[in-house]
Amino acid sequence: MDTIASLFSFITTPVSWVIVQFHSVYGALFGADTGWAWGLSIVSLVILIRICLIPLFVKQIKATRAMQTLQPEMKKIQERYKNDKQRQSEEMMKLYKETGTNPLSSCLPILAQSPFFFALYHVLNSIANNDTIGVINESLLQSAQKAHIVGAPLAAKFTDSSADVAALDASLTTVRIVTAVMIVLMSASQFYTQRQLMTKNVDTTVKTPFMQQQKMLMYVFPIMFAVFGINFPVGVLVYWLTTNVWTMGQQMYVIHNNPTPGSKAQAAYLERLFKHVTRHGKTRNRRERAIVKAIVAKGRDRNEHERKFITGLGKEGLAAQGDGTVVKSEAAAVATAEDGTPTPGTPKRQQPKRLTKAQRQSGAAKTADDDEPKTEPTSLTKSDQPQDAKPEDTKPAAAAQKAAPKSGTGGRSKAQSGQRKGQQRPKSPSKK
Repeated sequence: MDTIASLFSFITTPVSWVIVQFHSVYGALFGADTGWAWGLSIVSLVILIRICLIPLFVKQIKATRAMQTLQPEMKKIQERYKNDKQRQSEEMMKLYKETGTNPLSSCLPILAQSPFFFALYHVLNSIANNDTIGVINESLLQSAQKAHIVGAPLAAKFTDSSADVAALDASLTTVRIVTAVMIVLMSASQFYTQRQLMTKNVDTTVKTPFMQQQKMLMYVFPIMFAVFGINFPVGVLVYWLTTNVWTMGQQMYVIHNNPTPGSKAQAAYLERLFKHVTRHGKTRNRRERAIVKAIVAKGRDRNEHERKFITGLGKEGLAAQGDGTVVKSEAAAVATAEDGTPTPGTPKRQQPKRLTKAQRQSGAAKTADDDEPKTEPTSLTKSDQPQDAKPEDTKPAAAAQKAAPKSGTGGRSKAQSGQRKGQQRPKSPSKK
């Protein structure tokens, strides 16, 4: 451990100075020798460090989004080399290099705060060994050794002996209970943070090495904290528990307000956004406009949740614009949705009713009657026959009336007695 301490000695003095400055503030409120003064000084150190790391966290989010844009290309590589895992990994690494993305970007905040972690560990270990370090002089050293957090000294560890704990004016049982509870809370918060990231904020349609890495970290980090936590002083456990809680809250904020495209968190966010937009007819702030603008710009490349959002707006008579705003549109209310479903107000296509056989026959007869040329009646009754008409003039008309088909028979002539029904074939000429 002395080797590690020497590596981070350049930051030991700044860390001890920050702790002393916070201690002077909290000491005036709670007392210089209390655990509240020293414990809150460590918590404030964590908050200060994490605030300084916010730009790095933003860079991590952008790198994660860049990884999401590569999902279609990754899927193609997986399908092309699904039987060759080595070639698949080589093509993935080549894609990362060409696009300038880094799948290990999620580890940047942890790596960046590692020097502060080891510097604080060295400071607290020096307090336990009654050694001055950095700007912590003899008076501050005696004050820190008297400080207890829930009955456990600031510099006590789970693996300390009874003599070591007694020298710090504490009970071994109390120290082990407090450290065990803090180790469990520290591991559980780390596991929940990673699990939340994997289950809610990752597009599971494509399996990538990035996802495998996150899944591995979800199980590896809690085990590491549980194993190495027994060698951490109480003050370091306070530091690490505080930074885990900060990370968990920060992750929850990002998932709730800026989810990864294609994830379950995006589906929940777009559902909330849809309810608000349909209620008020507009987006609320710049962040929402930026998300709507990105969805509109994707066009045909939208995922399932984004298509559902745009389609829902069209059904409600709203239209998303290229600048991220949402306006009312009557055309959008009657237009057909992107998936082919008619929106409310669009007349549905009526299927014609199936007619019965009798209706079809009567319709055919009516059509035949309408198609026949209307002529003057060819037969004359005695009352209608002119007196000067000769009987010879009426014979052709009577013959035509007899040959004409009767109405209502559908254009079919009744078979005369002694003849077969249906169309008769012409008789073939007899051979001589």
